[in-house]
Amino acid sequence: MGYFDNYNRNENTITISSYGAAGYVGFQTEKFWANDVCLSVYPNNNVDNKYLYYALTAQQNYIYANTTKAIPDHIPTSFLNELEIPLPDLLIQREIVHILDSFTLLTAELTAELTAELTARRQQYEFYRDYLLNFEADSYSLADDIEKVNVSNVEYKKIGDIATDIYRGAGIKRTEVSEEGTPCVRYGEIYTTYNVTFDKCVSHTNPDFVPNKKWFEHGDILFAITGESVEEIAKSCAYLGNDKCLAGGDIVVLKHKQNPKYLAYALSTTNAQMQKSKGKVKSKVVHSSVPAICDIVVPIPPLEEQERIANLIEKFDLLCNNIANGLPAEIDARQKQYEYYRDVLLSFDEERRSHLVKVERERESCAAVKR
Repeated sequence: MGYFDNYNRNENTITISSYGAAGYVGFQTEKFWANDVCLSVYPNNNVDNKYLYYALTAQQNYIYANTTKAIPDHIPTSFLNELEIPLPDLLIQREIVHILDSFTLLTAELTAELTAELTARRQQYEFYRDYLLNFEADSYSLADDIEKVNVSNVEYKKIGDIATDIYRGAGIKRTEVSEEGTPCVRYGEIYTTYNVTFDKCVSHTNPDFVPNKKWFEHGDILFAITGESVEEIAKSCAYLGNDKCLAGGDIVVLKHKQNPKYLAYALSTTNAQMQKSKGKVKSKVVHSSVPAICDIVVPIPPLEEQERIANLIEKFDLLCNNIANGLPAEIDARQKQYEYYRDVLLSFDEERRSHLVKVERERESCAAVKR
């Protein structure tokens, strides 16, 4: 929840959230302050502390299933007191902890490597995008191996000057969002769900819930004018689908006659984001406005050149996205492997457990020889 200059619990304490994120099992590696919705769990001398944590996480879904559906959710301590876990000999408990700790460390190392690779690719993409959208001729001497763009016939125009219409959306409450109905976008989804372009809405609503309807269509640019970060305020994306959709509150819709993909990429450059962030003050909530959006200046080459540049950037963008999509897949696969290890080690199937322990010991021996 935050920081406090005192503590009432020591490190290596098992915690269970009793309200809100009710039932979540955690393991605190540092001294901390437990508030009134934080349950602390301490085993007796027959149970290894870390083993108890792993045994509880193995039943995480079962614990979640037994939270009361109140507002907010909470987990009864009476249920937790009656919760049963498998309890082998203390030496076996510690062997299980050793294997699961090792696997957790390996997973963390893999995640760090994949994240570093993704970061490098993302930086490479951003350089390539900014390069292709920088029409200053002198900059091209920096990267002779990258395809050149035509710097002639480029005009620098304000968004307000290229807009055929620009307006704010109308509020759509979270409770009014459904899986079926009229497609819609709420401003938070621009930050969390959509990339530079998208063609399908993840949310839908009943248009009867929105008295002052604001629509957007193919090619329109959407800006989120409320956010939590100065660095990301007014994030934008182009809608390339064919449905007629509703724009939620704190969204600005830009209609224009430019290439929508090109315009979306031009509005995502480092330079464009600096313009969006200019003059904004960091606080819990950051706001932009229609006049601020209208003042953003972007380079506007002829439509034919816009399409060519957009296609070049899109190819590289897709490559980065493939890597980005691969990262969660890799982590998910490793998480499933970890859960398999944990569930086998915590099962009463002695044959499978003994085999897994043998495999893990052989892996550690091979790793030690390599070192």
